[in-house]
Amino acid sequence: QTKRGDVEAEKRNYNLQALKAEQRRQEREQLMLLATKVESAINANPRLAEFRSQIRLDLTSDGLRIQIVDEQNRPMFDAGSAQVKDYMRDLLRDIGKVLNDVPNRLTMSGHTDSRPYGNGDRGYSNWELSADRANASRRELLAGGLSEQKILRVVGLAAVVPFDVGDPAAPVNRRISIIVMNHDAE
Repeated sequence: QTKRGDVEAEKRNYNLQALKAEQRRQEREQLMLLATKVESAINANPRLAEFRSQIRLDLTSDGLRIQIVDEQNRPMFDAGSAQVKDYMRDLLRDIGKVLNDVPNRLTMSGHTDSRPYGNGDRGYSNWELSADRANASRRELLAGGLSEQKILRVVGLAAVVPFDVGDPAAPVNRRISIIVMNHDAE
């Protein structure tokens, strides 16, 4: 014997699930449009367009991931430094302008390659360097117009999450990763 309330509750639960699925679909579309907008902003600036090969955009379960990676002859930072190179500064500021137009919040992470830096575990190491680089990049996003309230977390991950798992010392592992979070990740 079914109670009237059971059927209604089931129906409401189904409608809520359908609504959430539709919201996720719309948010995914918005993040894909944002990826296009970021690419357009970079391609519109001739100085930044030449660095397009260093920018990786993809959708993850957490949202839109924007990764800016080192290339062999074009690093974002000098070796062992958290001082942002001029072109990287311009790139981050342009990205900051674009990201300020979306309601989503951001997380940022800095990554290094597997080569040991400094005094390792007892002193300034890849952990501090990756965190300092992530914070230097955060400051450039803010200088480009990004609201500070949009940033939820900034972390340094050293070499524990390599981009190129097969070659942990590869330059591409040295990168800044920005995730424009979807509402579920927030």
